[in-house]
Amino acid sequence: MNPAATPEPPDPGAAAHPTHVMTAEERAEYERLRRHAAVRHRRLRRAGSSVLLLMALLLAPLAVVAAWVQDTVSDTDRYVETVAPLASEPAVQDVVINRLTDRVVDNVDVAAVTDSLAKTLQDAGAPPRVVEGAKALEGPLRNAVRTVVDRTVTRVITSDVFQQVWEGANRRSHAAVVNMLTGDRQGALRAEGGAVQLNLGEVVDQVRQRLVDEGFDKAAAIPDTDRTITLFESEELGKAQDAMRLLDILGTWLPVLTIVLAALAVWTNPAHRVMLVVTAVGVGLMMILLLVALAVVRRVYLDSVPPATLPTDAAAAIYDTFVRFLRDSTRTLLVVSVITALVAYLYGPGRPARAVRAATHRGTTAAGLALHRAGMRTGSTGRWLADHQAWTTGAVIAAGVLALVLWNHPTVAAVALVIGVSLAVLVVLAVLAAADGPAGRAPAPSR
Repeated sequence: MNPAATPEPPDPGAAAHPTHVMTAEERAEYERLRRHAAVRHRRLRRAGSSVLLLMALLLAPLAVVAAWVQDTVSDTDRYVETVAPLASEPAVQDVVINRLTDRVVDNVDVAAVTDSLAKTLQDAGAPPRVVEGAKALEGPLRNAVRTVVDRTVTRVITSDVFQQVWEGANRRSHAAVVNMLTGDRQGALRAEGGAVQLNLGEVVDQVRQRLVDEGFDKAAAIPDTDRTITLFESEELGKAQDAMRLLDILGTWLPVLTIVLAALAVWTNPAHRVMLVVTAVGVGLMMILLLVALAVVRRVYLDSVPPATLPTDAAAAIYDTFVRFLRDSTRTLLVVSVITALVAYLYGPGRPARAVRAATHRGTTAAGLALHRAGMRTGSTGRWLADHQAWTTGAVIAAGVLALVLWNHPTVAAVALVIGVSLAVLVVLAVLAAADGPAGRAPAPSR
């Protein structure tokens, strides 16, 4: 007997549970409920994505500032690079020269010299007119002393010696920024009470020794006290120190948290590309607000510094020097945000985006066919590039992003360089894909 011909016993379960066929009304109700669930799911995703985006945008400026503070404080080379230009800033040099000259001249008792000369002449029987003339030498002698001292101090401050001493002192005491933020009284930059002060101790020692070597023995009496220049005073310094301590602690994690929140906002939103554009534009706007805030803080700082304490041009040079890397980072992130939004838009269905893609495709195709006619055929490599164009484009973009991430303190110029190289690579790959000939060309982008 053939087993295959044996009839199968009837399934009692099939008779007990017959298959239910939905009616038209039931099918319509089912489709309505499914659409409603899908709409509700999309709304929840949009709501969650919006919350994540809002958190990322609020944290973005704080993350940039925190990273700047942490980087400046922890990296000795970065700190020295930050403060080094102050030594060659003319406005700051003038302040240092005037302060040191005043202190040296104040410690030279010109009146005692003229009085001693007048007494000596009087004891020697000199005429009264000569004695009075000796006393009248106090003013010219003081001016002469000031001229010589000013010339000597200027020669020291404007020389490479001062630059080397300045950088060496800051390199050995790069924790000065930490001391200012925490209120410790050490290093070149420190906070005392409600004032931030710049310690010129080593510079005073250099000037005093140079003056002594040139014959001004009185310069040895320059006191070891009063070696500081007050940069600014503020009753809010304590609060700023607390905020900066918090920023220093979170400097490493705030940028990471901000990037994760932004990535989740894009990933959870149903329209990934649109959300990427919105996120990039939002980050760019926050960077503009940060630049505006830095300009406002600069104005407030300059208004808070009395001209008698520090000239306005010197105060402006100090502020601009200290925050220049923060400005550079903010501008760099602004440029990256604009480019990200532009790239995401160009991948969209908009008419300008389609026109740009079509024009690019025509150009690379024409170049590839020209190579093909010239005998430079890419063969299987070109066909593979044409078949995997999306993958190669994604790999090039990912490589560009990785290069910026690994770049130590990228600037706007670095971003432009990476983008230029990435675009060049994409164009070369597209041309090689088209060089295989008409059969190897990728379809033109849809209009």
